[in-house]
Amino acid sequence: MSTREIFDGRLEAALLLAPTLLVSVVFLYYPTALAFRTSLFDAGFGRAEEFVGLENYLTLLESSAYHRSVAISVLFAALVVVGTITVSLYLTFLIHEVDDGQGWYLISVIWPYALPPAVAALVFLFILHPTLGVLTGPIEAVGFDVDWFNDGPQAFLVVLLVAIWKQIGYNVIFMIAAMKDVPDALTETAELDGVGRLRRLVSVYVPIMTPTLFFLVIINTIYAFFGTFAFVDLLTSGGPANATNVLIFDLYREGFSFFNFGVASTKSVVLFLVVAVLMVIQFRLTEEYSYYGA
Repeated sequence: MSTREIFDGRLEAALLLAPTLLVSVVFLYYPTALAFRTSLFDAGFGRAEEFVGLENYLTLLESSAYHRSVAISVLFAALVVVGTITVSLYLTFLIHEVDDGQGWYLISVIWPYALPPAVAALVFLFILHPTLGVLTGPIEAVGFDVDWFNDGPQAFLVVLLVAIWKQIGYNVIFMIAAMKDVPDALTETAELDGVGRLRRLVSVYVPIMTPTLFFLVIINTIYAFFGTFAFVDLLTSGGPANATNVLIFDLYREGFSFFNFGVASTKSVVLFLVVAVLMVIQFRLTEEYSYYGA
């Protein structure tokens, strides 16, 4: 290969990569660098910036309220990931086992994913409204005392349920594709051996689907930390008593309600680091336990 051909190939590759690199720099790398810089300043609306170094980080380190927000966020993310994967996997298996009307079942499961998060939150708000909700009345009629938006654990449960419901469709899309790649011979052998349906799912399908499942664990983790803001904002506003004050909502409120941009930027950096550490752990687990065939 001539030098000119190599140069032309590299130039073509650079031109193809240029739009992606430009968008990444403008909308990812530059805002990230700016957030880190702002985290080192005492910055707010209507006042001059003052360099404070790591003081904002020390403030968060000593804040019990922020520690509680971190704990709530980690618990919320763990429950979202486990709940979404479990429900999606079971629904995918049921759809996979159906011969007639499979497309209609897929549409009925996937359509909530097409809803904007704000619309999904409003759907649950109407369903669980304290006086007008279509589920609130029947639940109270059987003897349960519900106060969805004034009781901390119940408010947390509502946000958790809508977050899981919204993400199920995305997971089913990937799981149904992975499940269709399972060799028919394995399914037939399991059936001949008298393996039950649930055990067949756990012992035959899940091990082969591990690359897809680990990918979804990573995506769902990112979603739980960054993609659930609208649910908290519209349903609970972080309450009651900060029971649903997850990190993404906490830093939004710090920046746009209290106009404390320095601390808000610090919280965004910490959130990024928390998720980055979780991603590294999950990638290590993916390499160790994923099955890619012989």
